[in-house]
Amino acid sequence: MVDIYFKMNKTIVTDLHFLPSLEYFSLLISSESIILEANENYIKQSYRNRCYILGANKIEPLIIPVQKDKSKMPIRDVKIDYSEQWIKIYWRTVEAAYKKAPFFEYYADYFKDILDKKPIFLWDLNFELLSICLKFLKVSLPISLTEKYEKNYVDGIIDCRNLISPKIDFKINEFYRPVSYTQNFGNDFVANLSILDLLFCKGNMSKEILAKSFKK
Repeated sequence: MVDIYFKMNKTIVTDLHFLPSLEYFSLLISSESIILEANENYIKQSYRNRCYILGANKIEPLIIPVQKDKSKMPIRDVKIDYSEQWIKIYWRTVEAAYKKAPFFEYYADYFKDILDKKPIFLWDLNFELLSICLKFLKVSLPISLTEKYEKNYVDGIIDCRNLISPKIDFKINEFYRPVSYTQNFGNDFVANLSILDLLFCKGNMSKEILAKSFKK
C-alpha cells in the first residue's frame, strides 16, 4: 500500500481513468495539483477503460472496447474500437439506471455528447470526461502531463499510479471512507461507483460528499 496519509495541498501523479470512481475523485479534490501519467503502457482490466454504475438489479460494468495489440502499447496510442454499436447499448444502460435520478437531466446530455463524438483515442475520451466532471464538481485544479515515464517520484510528489484498481478493494488503501447518500436503486448503499452515480443522484452536493469521503 502506498503511504498517502497526507494533508491537503500536495501534488499527486496518477493514471487517467474512464468516468472515475469516487475513490479516485476523493483523492483528486484533496490535492493541490495533479500530474497525469501520459507515458505508461496500457494496462488491461483496469479503470483506464471501465467503470461501474448501479442498475436496477446489480452493479453494471461499462467497458470501453479498445483495438487489440500484441505488444505493449503506450497509453496515448490506444484506440477505441467502434466496430460494434456499443455507445447505444451503454447509453441505454445508463438511462435505465439513472433516468429517474434527481439530477440526470442536468448532466446527461453532456456525457452523451462526448461519447457521440467518438474520439479516436481512449486517452482523449478519458481526459475530456475527467475535465467535465471536475467542472460539474466546481473543482479547479492545475493538471499537467508527465513528459516521460519515471519509475519513482520524489520532492513531495505522491505517486498514486495503479493505486486505485478494480482488483484492489478500496478498504485496503484506507484513504477513502465512503459517505452514504440516497441512490436510485436498492436499500443498501453501494460504495465507490463511478462519478456518474454521485452526480446523477446528488448534483451540486457531490463535491461536499467527496470531501467528507477522504481520510486526512
